[in-house]
This record gives sequence, C-alpha cells and structure tokens, in this order.
Amino acid sequence: MNKQEYTITVYTENQVGLLNRIAIIFSRRKINIDSLNTSPSEVEGVHRFTIVINETEDVVRKLCRQIEKQVEVLKAYYNTNDEIVWQELAMYKVPTDVIAEKVKVERLLREYGARAVAIRTDYIVFETSGHREEIDALIKALEPYGLIEFVRSARVAIIKTSHGFHEKLKEFEYREPSEEVAENEFLSENEKIFSM
Repeated sequence: MNKQEYTITVYTENQVGLLNRIAIIFSRRKINIDSLNTSPSEVEGVHRFTIVINETEDVVRKLCRQIEKQVEVLKAYYNTNDEIVWQELAMYKVPTDVIAEKVKVERLLREYGARAVAIRTDYIVFETSGHREEIDALIKALEPYGLIEFVRSARVAIIKTSHGFHEKLKEFEYREPSEEVAENEFLSENEKIFSM
C-alpha cells in the first residue's frame, strides 16, 4: 500500500491532557504529525482536532480505532484530500520600502489574493489562505524581495459528505434502548466473587 496524505478529524470532550494522550498514540508508532489544529466544533462543549499525516490507509484506520478508545473521544474519522474542503492561513512579513518601490511586488501579492493586515514604516504583514502549494509558491515569489518572516497555520478542514457531528449525536441520543437482556455469567456466583 502506498502512503498518502490523510486528514484525521477527531470529535472530543474538552479535557486537560487529552492532546498529550492523542500525541502519544502517534509517537509510539513513530508517525510524524504534519499539521495539528484544535478548535471548538459546531456542538457546544465538543472540540474538534484536525490532524494531517502521511501514511497508508491501513495504518490510519488502526490509528482512528486507537484514538476512539480514549474515554473523552466521541468519534474519529479519516479522509483523503479529495473528500474534504481545506485551507491553511499564512502570514508574510515584507520590508515596506520594497513594496513602495516595486510595483511588481504589489501586483504579485494581488495575484495570490494576499491582503495587508499590518502596515508599519519598516515592514508590512500580508495574509493569504489556500492550499499548501499556493502558500509555498508565494514564499518562493517573495524571497527575492527580502521576505523577513513567514508563518503558516495548521490545516482547517470540513468533510464534504458530512451532515455535521450534531446529527450523529442526535441519532445516538434518540436511539431506543435494546430489548435484549445482557446476561452476566458471574451473577449467580456473587457469594464466591464478592466475599473475602
């Protein structure tokens, strides 16, 4: 099986230490996390982790099952890039005098859909969003003009076929209890088991 980029979406309760426990699942298997984002989700009290890794589908499937074993994890999904809508945000710091002198740089920034978010006498900060390739292309284009600093956010993604996690929660809440009675094999032996 070939490795490819997968985006893992994990819905969780907001608990201290959960991020560390999820990260340990990856580090024990020696899997590098390319991008990690955590934020509130559309459901109040539920957080969403967006994790990007480069692995085989079999490994990713096992990872999701392992992540779901954490008590605070409600559900983990994995998707290829074709199954999600995703973006990354990037900020670029460029010397002000270069922008003022060279019309070419201003045209270049407009071409990439960048907009100014901070203008000072010594530098201007631009921001843009897009796929990693678009962001990297703008870095290469700005380097000859004295790119001072660059930072990129983690990926944010929405699953194309998803109806929202709140629908899954509602489905779970309204599910009728089972009519089947689960038998406990030790119930008749409580004297032996629970006595000292």
